[in-house]
Amino acid sequence: MLLFKVDKLVICSYDVMIRFIIFVIIAFIITKTPISVITKGNLIDKLIINRYYLSLQGDIKMSEFIKEVEKRRTFAIISHPDAGKTTLTEKFLLYGGAIQQAGTVKGKKNSKHATSDWMEIEKQRGISVTSSVLQFNYNGFCINILDTPGHQDFSEDTYRTLMAADCAVMVIDASKGVEEQTRKLFKVCTMRNIPIFTFINKMDREARDPYQLMEEIEQELGIDTCAVNWPIGSGKEFKGVYERNDKEIIRFIPVDGGRKEVDTKIMKFDDPELVNELDDELYNKLQDDIELLDIAGNNFDLEKVREGKLSPVCFGSALTNFGIEPFLKHFLTMTTTPLPRSTGEKIIDPFSEDFSAFVFKIQANMNKAHRDRMAFFRICSGKFTKGMEVYHYQGGRKIKLNQSKQLMADERQEVDEAYAGDIIGIFDPGIFSIGDTITTGKTKFAFEGIPTFAPEHFSLIRNKDTMKRKQFVKGVEQIAKEGAIQIFTELGGGMEEIIVGVVGVLQFEVLEHRLKNEYNVEIIKQPLPYQYIRWVKEGCDLSSLNLSSDTKKVQDLKGQHLLLFTNEWGVRWASEKNSGLELLEFSKN
Repeated sequence: MLLFKVDKLVICSYDVMIRFIIFVIIAFIITKTPISVITKGNLIDKLIINRYYLSLQGDIKMSEFIKEVEKRRTFAIISHPDAGKTTLTEKFLLYGGAIQQAGTVKGKKNSKHATSDWMEIEKQRGISVTSSVLQFNYNGFCINILDTPGHQDFSEDTYRTLMAADCAVMVIDASKGVEEQTRKLFKVCTMRNIPIFTFINKMDREARDPYQLMEEIEQELGIDTCAVNWPIGSGKEFKGVYERNDKEIIRFIPVDGGRKEVDTKIMKFDDPELVNELDDELYNKLQDDIELLDIAGNNFDLEKVREGKLSPVCFGSALTNFGIEPFLKHFLTMTTTPLPRSTGEKIIDPFSEDFSAFVFKIQANMNKAHRDRMAFFRICSGKFTKGMEVYHYQGGRKIKLNQSKQLMADERQEVDEAYAGDIIGIFDPGIFSIGDTITTGKTKFAFEGIPTFAPEHFSLIRNKDTMKRKQFVKGVEQIAKEGAIQIFTELGGGMEEIIVGVVGVLQFEVLEHRLKNEYNVEIIKQPLPYQYIRWVKEGCDLSSLNLSSDTKKVQDLKGQHLLLFTNEWGVRWASEKNSGLELLEFSKN
């Protein structure tokens, strides 16, 4: 189904356009609503009208398909390290019944580990260094969570994950407010204009003033906020939250972190017992806060939320289960069904019957019992069925998807069918790369590529044991294809010595750890002085370039030519001394 946007009217293929016109006329006759009002709205509104019209046609099969897609909600969770992102993820899974007990992230040797942290180094260090894909059902919704690395050294993996999400949950530590990594990740979200929902965490500890926290979000991140609920106290005095829409107090009684549900008590604000539940100071402050929010706070506007201009804010504590389920319920009422996706030339409707998906992540050796490589696909339209034949656009051929999985961290189960919005893992014999597209239907297309950003740190690595050259090359190439590192070789050179580029230095540690544990290879690492790398636009003859003496010519895995510079002066010299030379800060997968 072809769709494109003119002002606020979506024009489709002729059959869909005629159905839409008929629907508008029927709506006008029945409701007497002006046609200008009926047709007002954005792309999502038009798709909703179209899909409901299809349901009205009595196409039972199509109607069931529509219902399945409408159930899907796919979002990423972002935060600064230690803000409680992984803990919040696990509490979501508890409420959805996907796990029975949460694993608290700790540094102690015998502590439990987070369900979403599957890699051995994550369990050792108590941090997330790779994105995890988790799915569960809750209140009639099928929810796909993309848990992202909080550490800034893995921000490129986070960016790729956000490309697969329709919205994001931003977790903020109530005692610290907006932190550096939060700013960076938020900027990535705004690049995609996706809705952002804020959960201010750790209210069971001493917290900053909630007004200050919301003001800081607005000033630092440039997005308006609207409090959906409001905290009553913090730290030891944290008594629960006030639900603004229902005008109710939800009192929380702390319980063990592993329990699914907390003991709650719902009270009306004018309930005489509330004064006894709260001391006079807290009660009076709550009255003042509610009045101030109603007068001076931003009004809730769902359209602005979905345009990424307004962030709804909820308060709670993931560790002690304060406010998690209310936040989840609010979130699900505000989020949309899977969003349309662009190929650069057209928009792909998620409710189209033709299947399409793209690779946003590749991971090998997720479990030592499964020495394989998985490509993670975000389904953008249609329905996936096991064994279906699809067209691999970048490979230029048809393939069968026989080995398909859905994963809970390193645990996996067969998946027979999935729908737009879902994330599935497909066994990859080495044919997929990040950004690849697979489709069915007559029209062949590729989704817009996922940018590869320029690394900032470089080292030369070589194998300690020359007898293990095969394992060394395989391991380094595999980890590079996953996007965890970028590798470069000198023009015409071999793989005996490889230049590795990373965004953050912790990625070097992960590389060494994985090579040793997954490929039984130890490496020697030599830091290099380069600080800048630029892709050279295709067609340029590197041998004829006038470059500074410390500039190095290299190529990447795909054979693309690049230049390594030790300083910014070298970049300027190359640009100024070589007319017509185009240097790019990133390429697209």
